[in-house]
Amino acid sequence: MEETKKSIVILMADDDEDDVMLTEKALRKGKLLNTLQSVRDGEELLDYLLRRGKYSDPDSSPRPGLILLDLNMPRKDGREALREIKSHDDLKNIPVVVFTTSKAEEDIYRSYRLGVNSFITKPVTFEKLIDVMQMLGKYWFEVVTLPQEEKYGKTTDKAASD
Repeated sequence: MEETKKSIVILMADDDEDDVMLTEKALRKGKLLNTLQSVRDGEELLDYLLRRGKYSDPDSSPRPGLILLDLNMPRKDGREALREIKSHDDLKNIPVVVFTTSKAEEDIYRSYRLGVNSFITKPVTFEKLIDVMQMLGKYWFEVVTLPQEEKYGKTTDKAASD
């Protein structure tokens, strides 16, 4: 595979530190070389993506090639964050995978209506988590061609410039 595909950053939005740690371990065990960045809630996720506050430095907050999004987080939940991401011109092309404990049909349906790219229920065992991370990595980083956006962080108003 191309070297650039290995350097794609995964941004995980999840308030459960154990889930983040286990996901990072599963990525390593699955031999995926992607960097995993994490934020604790939807507010922090939008700050990261829009390079606000402590995320203003692109070297420490690189544009993610994939977002793993928990639905149930404090301050701003995953549903609200997803709605904002998919309605923002500079962010809507970033693939978002809901990665949550929810199995509720309403959450699945609503997530797809809001523009999520995939919906995955978090596995119960670490071994299954490794399997899921390997499948996720194979699909998103080997099979799919992702857009390479060079102008991350620069908000442009296309309507105003036309």
